[in-house]
Amino acid sequence: MTLASKITMIRVALIPIFMGLMYLSEGEPNGWMWASLAVFILASITDYVDGQIARKCNQVSDFGKFLDPLADKLLTIAAMSMFCEWGMMPAWALMIVLSREFAVTGLRLIAVGKGNVIAAGWSGKVKTASSMIGLCVLMAFPTISWLCTVVTAVIVITTVYSGIEYFVKNWNCLWD
Repeated sequence: MTLASKITMIRVALIPIFMGLMYLSEGEPNGWMWASLAVFILASITDYVDGQIARKCNQVSDFGKFLDPLADKLLTIAAMSMFCEWGMMPAWALMIVLSREFAVTGLRLIAVGKGNVIAAGWSGKVKTASSMIGLCVLMAFPTISWLCTVVTAVIVITTVYSGIEYFVKNWNCLWD
């Protein structure tokens, strides 16, 4: 396993810690929420670091192309799930994100079955970055309701756009 993939695995390992801290915060702006935010930021930074290492040290691998976006999905969906539980984000928004993630993952699996690997595209990276930043903002200011609406809108718009782009660019993978 490459160093880049090991760093991605650290991001995955941070998710249960993040979830535990979020649970303890009960959605309130307290020390637990700040600790959650710190872990989330650390996990988000590993997304940038593993990509830089993979490219600069020639450690790009099929495993990394699969694991990196999966780790991102798990991290952001974990945060969104907690915000849904607390009523800070509507469940329909989480369902749009989950539907897109399952659809793109399914597309990737079909492509792999045909000998192709679909790496994260530019719009997927924008979606991930804007989601991570937006979720950090919600953790920093969990009591500002209009902010929840803005962050939810940004997440949904970037999610839908990137999902459409993945299917448009890789439509040929669905047909023999």
